[in-house]
Amino acid sequence: QVQLVESGGGLVQAGGSLRLSCAASGRTAISMGWFRQAPGKEREFLAAISWTSGRTYYANSVEGRFTISRDNAKNTVYLQMNTLKPEDTADYYCAAGSISKNAAAYPYWGQGTQVTVSS
Repeated sequence: QVQLVESGGGLVQAGGSLRLSCAASGRTAISMGWFRQAPGKEREFLAAISWTSGRTYYANSVEGRFTISRDNAKNTVYLQMNTLKPEDTADYYCAAGSISKNAAAYPYWGQGTQVTVSS
């Protein structure tokens, strides 16, 4: 079992930055990903990081603006989000499972943290 707790969401102006954190407990030697879901839209893959290799993967929509990283000593994964746009407004979720861009590959999910970007 893996328990995930996200933090770091909030309200930010367009062009600003936020860093989301996801603290994991339980079985922490596992790949992690970040997804988001805006109202009325499907859950969208953003980024993932492999436990074994540390390799990172990004969605085209956020590559170059978002950076995923992990601190294994703290069992925490981060999502640094820069140059935020109003269309980045969504609930953001971290997930743990097999490295993939498909949400179905992640059996463990956090409760989500809300990000609102004002124009």
